[in-house]
Amino acid sequence: MDKIAKDVGDIQSRLFDHRPITQGEIRYFVKEFEEKRGNRESRLLDNINKMVMETNEALPNCSEGMHEHLCDVITRLEAANHMAQRIQQRELEGNQNTQLQASIERHKEEWEEFLKEQQRLKEEVDEEHAKAVGRLSAQYSEMRKDLKKSSPF
Repeated sequence: MDKIAKDVGDIQSRLFDHRPITQGEIRYFVKEFEEKRGNRESRLLDNINKMVMETNEALPNCSEGMHEHLCDVITRLEAANHMAQRIQQRELEGNQNTQLQASIERHKEEWEEFLKEQQRLKEEVDEEHAKAVGRLSAQYSEMRKDLKKSSPF
């Protein structure tokens, strides 16, 4: 029975006791990072730290310069925007003037056509009037002749 208890104990320690495996992994990890790589990571971290410090020192100067240049750029952009709006307004007014001129020309042409039509209608009315006056004159002269023939005096 002792042998069985001892075998069960060995099996249990192998199955449930992970300390030897964990210790082996820890030793491998320490050996990998401390012995093989040396101080490479430490040097890299120091270099990164130096770069961060330099960046922190240069950052205020950069942000101040950026602020100055951005103010100048904003001022120039506003001026350019204002000029573009003025050019657009002038172009719009030019288009309106062109449309106005075209409308004036069209109205002049329509007025000339209207006057020509009125002149033609006037001439027709004058012709009809002249014909009517001629007819009436002829009719009255006929009536006078008839009146003279029929009158004893």
